[in-house]
Amino acid sequence: MIRFLYIPSFVEKIVPNVKVGEIAPDFTLDDQDGNPVSLRDYHGKRNVVLFFYPKDFSPGCTAQACSFRDNYEDFTDMDAVVIGVSGDSVESHKKFLNKHLLPFTLLSDPKGKIRSLYGSTKAFGLLPGRYTFIIDKSGVIRYIFTSEANMKKHT
Repeated sequence: MIRFLYIPSFVEKIVPNVKVGEIAPDFTLDDQDGNPVSLRDYHGKRNVVLFFYPKDFSPGCTAQACSFRDNYEDFTDMDAVVIGVSGDSVESHKKFLNKHLLPFTLLSDPKGKIRSLYGSTKAFGLLPGRYTFIIDKSGVIRYIFTSEANMKKHT
């Protein structure tokens, strides 16, 4: 069962570009098949679990993605889609998705524009940050979670 916890206001200071209660910024990125996907495609239709992760195939990111995979049915039961975003290429995403049998969409953000738009900045000044945003059907950000060390808590 998925539980959503209240995220204290200090997280909002870590993620300065967006805040809980605001409309999630729209974007369009290519998925693992090279098809454009826009956040607005889900407005009025589905809740969105949008997670940013540093890199395909790294141990931590693999654990995070597989945790979303292993809990995927819980998300679909809550009428939510899961979307992962990293700077990796479309081709890398396709291999990552196929190797780990991921049932959700991965989007390629090679220049980090969407990561920056959401404020999912570098962790410890080294790697791209690991953030999860819960966006309701009306496009409002309801929860923000970040943890660099406990990848499975994102689910």
